[in-house]
This record gives sequence, C-alpha cells and structure tokens, in this order.
Amino acid sequence: MNAEIITIGDELLIGQIADTNSYLMCRHLSENGFKINKITSLPDESDTLVNAFQEATKKADIVFITGGLGPTKDDVTRAAISRFFNTTWNISMGVLNRIKEFLEERGYSMNDSNHDQAKVPDKAKVFINQIGTAPGLWLQKENTNFIFLPGVQFEMIRLLKKQIVPVLKERFITNNFISKNINTQGIPEAYLSEKLKNWQEKLPDYLQVAYLPSPEFVKVRISGWQKDQIKLTKDIEKAAEEIRELIPGYFVSIGNESMEEILGNILSENNLTVSTAESCTGGFIASEITSVPGSSRYFKGSVVAYSNEIKTKILNISPEIIKSKGAVSEEVVRGMANSLLHLYNTDYSIAVSGIAGPDGSTPQKPVGTTWIAVGRKEKIITEKFLLGTIREVNIKKAAYKAMNMLRKLIIEDLEKK
Repeated sequence: MNAEIITIGDELLIGQIADTNSYLMCRHLSENGFKINKITSLPDESDTLVNAFQEATKKADIVFITGGLGPTKDDVTRAAISRFFNTTWNISMGVLNRIKEFLEERGYSMNDSNHDQAKVPDKAKVFINQIGTAPGLWLQKENTNFIFLPGVQFEMIRLLKKQIVPVLKERFITNNFISKNINTQGIPEAYLSEKLKNWQEKLPDYLQVAYLPSPEFVKVRISGWQKDQIKLTKDIEKAAEEIRELIPGYFVSIGNESMEEILGNILSENNLTVSTAESCTGGFIASEITSVPGSSRYFKGSVVAYSNEIKTKILNISPEIIKSKGAVSEEVVRGMANSLLHLYNTDYSIAVSGIAGPDGSTPQKPVGTTWIAVGRKEKIITEKFLLGTIREVNIKKAAYKAMNMLRKLIIEDLEKK
C-alpha cells in the first residue's frame, strides 16, 4: 500500500510557518500501520493542485491532503476538488447545523463564507468537524483514495485520529510498525556508525537503522514493518540491547525521554538534589531541568554567573585565579561547583563556563572551548570540550553534556553503595 501526504499553503513555501502537520500525520499513521512514501508541499494554486492530484493517481493508494478548505478566498483546495473530481457542491445539513452550533457556542452568527463551508462534493464521504468549521472529505478517483483535511492542526489531527483512521483500518490490511531509539552521547555520528557497522550488516532485512544527530543525543533508531507484531517487538528489543552492549561508554538510554527527564528520574528516585552555576549557558541548564514536572523535588536553584563579578562575589572564585587561569578554565568551574554545593546545600552541582561565540576567543581558547564540572562535596570531576563555532548549538551541547556527566557520576556513586 502506497500512501502520500500533500500539504497546501503559500505560508509553507515562504517559510512563514513550519509544516508540523506532516510530522503529526506521519507519526499517527505509522503507529497505525500506514507507511507514508512521499510528502509534498504545494502553493495555493488550483492548476498546481490538480496536476499533483493527477500525478498521485499513478502511484498512491491513499493521499492525505491538508489545507485550503477554509472560508476565505485564498483557500483554493475546494476549487481544485471541483475540477479534478468533476463534482458539484451541495449543502450538507449535518455540516451546516454543526457550523451553526460551533459559532453560536462562541458568540458568533453565520455569514456567507461559513454557509459556503457547509457545501460538500456530491461524490464525497463527509466527516463532520466537531471542533472547527471545515469538514473532512473522502473522494475516490482511479482507485486512489483522496482524504482532505483542514489545515488547522488540532482540527486535522482530531479528525484523523477519531474518524479517518478507524475507517481506513476497516478497509485496508496494514503491517505493524515499531521503532525504538537508542540515545547516545559523546561519539560523533560517523564514528558511531563505524562501531556498529558489522552488527548492522547482520540485521534482518525488515529492520532499518538510522542515525539522528542533535545537540542532545546521537540517536540510533531501529524500526521495522511486519505482520507479526510479537516477533517484530522481540527483534527490535534484542537489537537495542545489542547496541547497548556494543557502546557501553556512550550509551545513555533506550526510548524517547529527554536528557533532563532521564536526569530528573535518577535524582527523584534516589531523593537527591542538584543546583547549577552557569556562565556561557546563561541559565539554559536550569531551564531544561525545571521544564520537567515535579522538578521542584530535586532542583534547588541556580546562579547565572555570566560576569566575573558574580563569579567572585557570589561563588567566591578568587580574582587572582580568574586573572591567571581565565574565566574559562578548569580551576574556575571546579570552584564554581564546589561553592554551589555549600551555597544551596545540594547533593550534587553542575558548573559551566565557556566561549559560546561568536567573539571572546583567543588563540589558546577558540570559540566553543567549554569547561564543565559536576560533583558532590567529596568529589568534583571536570572535563574540557571543544564544541564548535555556532553559539546556539554550543549552549545546547554544553547543557546536555553537563547533565550527562552528572548522570554518569550519580550512577557510578549508586553502584558503589
């Protein structure tokens, strides 16, 4: 079965908004066994849409289309539907009554544009939109099923989940799709793939491996499509554990949890607390940690020591050390982490100082130079990183590396108990 997605709107092609509709559709459809082979974004031009619909009939069994079903003149999908399917439009009383109810619930009355939205193609199966005004439409041509959905995201995804997918599953036989992420840190994508090369060559043909780098993790995604869900689940779980054993020094977790969630779980489960002292990250680490619900149980506070004055006055870093070693140095972050433990009386602390860029570098300390310290009162560990030249990326990389260093230290401490 071949399925495609077409998203419609000039705003997508000029970069005014991101096409998150496709992302959500692919995610939900794949979870239900529908494999998307192609995604296309098109402008609000009737001729272009008609040509794309015709092209889709040559390859696709199902085409999902979002956008252009609204009540305004720039919404041209309805005109393209008329031309391509050679259909007339008539009032659907079910749609009309729902639009009236929808508007009255919000204190509005019907206008001509809203009235026109109640017109549906005489050849279409209609899905009434319970949280908006544009209905979903299902038409067929040359054995291809065209499913038209609103462009408003929450309306689109609700129609898809609650009404469209249940009907699709009754009509089409699908395979099961399963994927699992193995999260790693501290090893570049190319080196990771080289380490897993021999292992990957032995995988069954129906399992696929992808490497997904980001400032947080390099993820190894294992996925597959199979009718036998039990076998597929076992094979993917086995593959994930094999990766874990092959790269123990770089392995972080299996699943979709973020680094801040992973660290937060360890802290919460063991009744431990943490504080942060941040220079180049400007509070980003604290922001990430506290983005997790319940983080007040383990996060006490932060000092954003962006200037040397704060490093000396609040964190008691000697001006002589800053002068001789520099603010971006092992000695300074070690002192920051140690002072923080006493200032907030936490079990662990994180301290970061670096040159995020684009300026502030020296020949000895280029942009991206970052020192990180994590520790407890009896033990502070430090590490130097050369992160790169892009400021935004450096800040994120520093934050996630710091959290991972603390994660590893806590695990090491727990294993010794």
